[in-house]
Amino acid sequence: MLNLDDLPSIPIYENVTYDSFREEIYPLGRPAILKGYVSDWPIVKAASKSTQHVSDYLKARDTHKPVPIMHGPEDIEGQFFYSDDLQGLNFTKVLNSLSKTLDEIEGNPSGAVYIQSVPTSDILSGYDTENPLDIVDSSVGSRIWIGNKLTVQTHFDLSENIACVVAGRRRFTLFPPNQIKNLYIGPFEKTLAGPPISMVKLNDIDHEKYPNFSEALEHGMSAELAAGDAIYIPYFWWHHVQSLEEFNILVNYWWSDMEPDLGSPYDALLHALISFRGMPERQRKVWQDVFAHLVFQENGDAAAHLPKDSQGVLGEHTPQQRQHMRKNLVRALAYQAGIVPQAR
Repeated sequence: MLNLDDLPSIPIYENVTYDSFREEIYPLGRPAILKGYVSDWPIVKAASKSTQHVSDYLKARDTHKPVPIMHGPEDIEGQFFYSDDLQGLNFTKVLNSLSKTLDEIEGNPSGAVYIQSVPTSDILSGYDTENPLDIVDSSVGSRIWIGNKLTVQTHFDLSENIACVVAGRRRFTLFPPNQIKNLYIGPFEKTLAGPPISMVKLNDIDHEKYPNFSEALEHGMSAELAAGDAIYIPYFWWHHVQSLEEFNILVNYWWSDMEPDLGSPYDALLHALISFRGMPERQRKVWQDVFAHLVFQENGDAAAHLPKDSQGVLGEHTPQQRQHMRKNLVRALAYQAGIVPQAR
């Protein structure tokens, strides 16, 4: 069985400030532990006293809006995953109030109970004002994750991420984006909670079924965080998260520094799967070179030889130009999907 303690440790930074994060940590694009960074939060101080104290803290701010809850039976041992045939999930989703769910978790249920990624502004009155994170812009909202002893499978986010442990302990295991080839990505159509996951379970690795995962482990890193610690997870870094106590709370912040009107690369990926996967190999190789040159500009500025006013889509885009390109794409896709007739 894999001992996660044997993996390289995630670098630890102490006495982190806004400036040191922005100037020394963030530019590296590497995971980092921000030791004790949120230990002065009122909610962390409440959790340090007892589970009852932090539960009372949350209940006092409960807006009583319905909260989506994940429930897993005892036999999954907190491992949220697919059903054996991959056609369903091994857990159910229900709506409940925050306060009732806290009571359920405190009552030590036989199965897994999880409040996952709920905006604190929706369910906790005044939370962000009382527990600010100055590393991120004030417009970036926080999300809360509350549950008992459970595991979130290895997945990625299309955002920068800072996750703060409020109560309990959590084990984070990370892999860089380029290890996608060794992580055996799961179905896109039905996912556990959003992004696709790795099909490899770290607690029971089937090396015969997933032989290349050993290479991913050579690039992995892991660390255990206590309440008050935070972790920076860069864009698209794969992460596996284990809650190690019977009562755990995490608060995270997702943000992106790219221009907001660029759209989702994930949508472009889906379109690319349609357009290129079925091509003859020789043609796919042609387009691989085209994308390397024009999109990823591996050979430098592909339009540098053209005057600025003649570069068009090959040059820098204005928001208006992006919108025009997007409209042309929508028209083309609508025709291909049979939604509109071909223009004459």
